[in-house]
Amino acid sequence: MDEWQLTGKKPTFRRQRTHSNPNRLLVYMILLVVVLFLLRSIRLDEVVSPFAPTATPTRSPSSYLMEGQTHFVAGDMSRAMEAYKKAIAMAPGNGDLLAELTRIQVYSSTMLTNDTDKWARLQEAMASADQAVAVDEESSTAHAVRAFVLDWMSSSALAGVDAPKYLAEAETEVIRALQLDNKNALAYAYYAEILTDQQKQVQAQEQIRQALALDPNSMDVHRVNAYVQETLGQYEQAIAEYEEAAKSAPNLTFLYIQIGITYRFIGSTTINEEVRNNLYEQALNEFQKAVNIDEQLGINDPIPYLAIGKTYTQMGQFFVAARNVRKAVEFDPSNPDTYAALGIVYFKSRNFESAIPALKCAVEGCDAKESCIVRQECDENTLPEDINPKIEIKGLPLTTTTSVYYYTYGSVLAGMHRPGDKNNYCATAVQILDQVRGKFSDDPNIMSIVNASDQICASFGITR
Repeated sequence: MDEWQLTGKKPTFRRQRTHSNPNRLLVYMILLVVVLFLLRSIRLDEVVSPFAPTATPTRSPSSYLMEGQTHFVAGDMSRAMEAYKKAIAMAPGNGDLLAELTRIQVYSSTMLTNDTDKWARLQEAMASADQAVAVDEESSTAHAVRAFVLDWMSSSALAGVDAPKYLAEAETEVIRALQLDNKNALAYAYYAEILTDQQKQVQAQEQIRQALALDPNSMDVHRVNAYVQETLGQYEQAIAEYEEAAKSAPNLTFLYIQIGITYRFIGSTTINEEVRNNLYEQALNEFQKAVNIDEQLGINDPIPYLAIGKTYTQMGQFFVAARNVRKAVEFDPSNPDTYAALGIVYFKSRNFESAIPALKCAVEGCDAKESCIVRQECDENTLPEDINPKIEIKGLPLTTTTSVYYYTYGSVLAGMHRPGDKNNYCATAVQILDQVRGKFSDDPNIMSIVNASDQICASFGITR
């Protein structure tokens, strides 16, 4: 028996005769036409091949809008701005999106530590505001946020002689916003802020009252009211208003920073030591709230640590102050402002040897090895190839904000000068102090420090 046995009907292999069938030919022709049509459609992307990869779904501008709003409420300004920019890229003619991006860009400037970076961010906001007005000239909100940008630009240390111009233009813009919509709470709030900066407190109070009546739950409205109360010296009411703003936006760290700064200011003017220390502790609690929010979001923000460091410095606790400021330097090691803050802590604690290199990085700038030494990651014996990362620091320009860094650096150099020392500190001191004199000769407090330091160097025969 064969190994394989076939069962059932045996197959037959005889060839069958074929016959032509007109109907079958017609079917074949129709199928051929259909195939050719489908191939053409696939080439033209009119029909998608079943073997082609699945296309990624296209997001709508509204989905990016919702993402941006979510990130802003969460306190993540960077991601909020990124989402709004994506929405605007898909809908460039949407003035509301541009206006909201402008508002977030202005508030995000509070998370930057030096004048140059803040000014650059405000310039970005100005570009967004200009575009918002250009695409929707009749938008009250677009004009309101443009006024908001201009007002904050007028307060910048880098505004210079243009500050009054920015402030006047801000008022023109906000009046236009109210002409377009006299129920716009944001416009009333920003008008109150502008009037406050113009030192028109009575009018400012009237505008903020209208804003509160129109939108009592707005973060912006309560923030501006807090600012108005601060200028009136009503600090407890200002704190209460900042807290109201934080209820509407509980993850915006700049609100807690401002509450803490206000507590710290009250403490600095308080004679009673116990009350003063309690106020400082309240300030520290607010700054810690900002730290906690940043940690939850995974944001390395130096500002809360700088605020904590300054508070401990005012309390005379220099070791813990330096530890917190070094944390800020760790988070932002290329920022000269963090080095300046560290230098001030060292100066206050009379650690002049450490103050000089830190302040040098902030004022004059420093190379990679010098900045590495200030960060305590290197020493004088560290070889250049062993420095990682290599971070060079560019000095800060002399402004009203940075003048304290300049004259402190000049005075500590003068105080540490020793005849015959290779460092020749006074040679640098007189140059730095001369810059300060050239810009702040009408400030008696600053000039008293400059003149005293000049006299020290003159006693060694070193003058400008």
